[in-house]
Amino acid sequence: MPDPWMPQALKADVGDHAPCDPDLPARAIAHITADREATAGAPLDLVPFARLKGFFTGSGRGRAPHILWDPFTGTFAQFFPATSRSKAVADAAGGTRTNRAGKVVLQVEALFFPHCRVDGEVFARLVDTPCRGWDDLHAWISSWGVPDVWPMGRPTSLSRNTCPADKWRSQGGWYAHAHVPENDHVDPGSWPVFVPRPPGPPPAGPRFEPFPGTSFFRAGRRSPVIAGMHGRLVAEGCDRYTSGTGTDVWGPGDVRSYAAWQQKLGLEGSAADGVPGRFSWDRLGVPEV
Repeated sequence: MPDPWMPQALKADVGDHAPCDPDLPARAIAHITADREATAGAPLDLVPFARLKGFFTGSGRGRAPHILWDPFTGTFAQFFPATSRSKAVADAAGGTRTNRAGKVVLQVEALFFPHCRVDGEVFARLVDTPCRGWDDLHAWISSWGVPDVWPMGRPTSLSRNTCPADKWRSQGGWYAHAHVPENDHVDPGSWPVFVPRPPGPPPAGPRFEPFPGTSFFRAGRRSPVIAGMHGRLVAEGCDRYTSGTGTDVWGPGDVRSYAAWQQKLGLEGSAADGVPGRFSWDRLGVPEV
């Protein structure tokens, strides 16, 4: 059986699980958070991942999807297991059971709104972002039997195109929020393409350093792994170092810089204390030395 919890996601279970409809085909629903209104002439900064995660575990838990995805960092948070319905679309009593109409109904909210600004760059469409983590997200959703089809067409604009009730019940695959019956939203406007997986073993890709454990990161530790981490933190815009020497020795600059990386991933409190943990380390991708 596939994993009900996406391995790459921060688990933020909000409870209130409920089954889906096992006699209907598997589907996924694509959303954007659309939490600010910006324009090309007046772009706005992207809302922090941690704020949206806090919303869906707090006052917005009644509107939570399965997955919150940050396409700029490849960070994920998951609020319901795949085997439960989530609550990100309107679902009228006695209607089409929009949140449950499938063996699974996996709902994804991409952290994005049109003309959002990230590190000084403005992005008009979701597909213009780096879409980091999309391969992992797509693979996990595919593992639940959701086919790589858009019964109502892949979204290319912010427009409403309501799916007929008979098609909604009978055809699995990917749907935009703009397609879902009983709803009035027009998102997501665009969505990354499915990348076909060729038959046979996957090609060899970059190799990364496995997480060495928290005890590895102690004051004075010298290692090429730390130098590799230093380089990745700088590349990710998390340079809080005050010196360019001793890059292979763990010290206060590493703690500050790593904390900045954890915060960029949406971690807070003790989870953003500057000491690497497995989740943040795996997302950083330190090249093998």
